[in-house]
Amino acid sequence: VYMKRVYNLSEYCVGCGLCEVHCATVHSEYPENIWKAHRLADKRPIARLFVERNATASLSVQCRHCDEPACVYACITGAITKESETGLVLINEDKCVGCSTCLVACPYGLIKIDPCQKVSLKCDMCKDIAQTPVCVTRCPNEALVCREEEI
Repeated sequence: VYMKRVYNLSEYCVGCGLCEVHCATVHSEYPENIWKAHRLADKRPIARLFVERNATASLSVQCRHCDEPACVYACITGAITKESETGLVLINEDKCVGCSTCLVACPYGLIKIDPCQKVSLKCDMCKDIAQTPVCVTRCPNEALVCREEEI
């Protein structure tokens, strides 16, 4: 079984944040239109990753889809699961009650809470949206790469 993983090439990242913009857009009410997604949408789009910026390097950080995901074990409703066929750790937003136990359990701090819907959000590798995660395909400097690895 193979799983996709996103890797950062920090030497190419300039911290522009376009990965965040495109991630938020593709998960919004207007997935094909940045302007509409960020200006006209009823709810503010939220990126499921973030860009870490400091004086020496910048890099995009997203869920690691851990082999032993602490967020899955911490979830009190069973809303977070790990797919055996893909290795992806996904959140069922319909089951999530926004209790934040997953946010506390994630050792990387990569889960966010949607302040409007009160549900947890994290990288889903654009599973139902695109073949390759949008953060990878839209990075202007090719600072993100997606590789398939055996799990």
